[in-house]
Amino acid sequence: MSGVTELSLMLATLDVEVRAGTFVYRTRATRDAALDAVAVARIDEAEGITYVVEAPDADPDRTTPDFIAAWLTLTVQSSLHAVGLTAAVAQALAARGIACNVLAGFHHDHLLVPADRVDDAIAAVHALRGG
Repeated sequence: MSGVTELSLMLATLDVEVRAGTFVYRTRATRDAALDAVAVARIDEAEGITYVVEAPDADPDRTTPDFIAAWLTLTVQSSLHAVGLTAAVAQALAARGIACNVLAGFHHDHLLVPADRVDDAIAAVHALRGG
């Protein structure tokens, strides 16, 4: 097991980094080689495949994205066994009316938030450090 599991320690040391660019979701019924080549994340679901791609790479089908996101990374190295971090962050963002889609990596949690609310989202995450 790697990473921090104690919620109070995770919150006390919580910080966020912004990945450059904006990101969008694309979906396909089956694998798409062009999207596989540029995807920064892919989730396989029963209904199809969800790709997260940088906005400039998202236009092979020329459709307007439903959600244009900023990518935030929580810099605390949380354990996959940690309890409560995602809930605390989601609650803080929800209290400010900020949508959030979470991707969990082995080392960090990543938040896709509306690009036009990125500063508000960062402030919400930073506010958790005091609690």
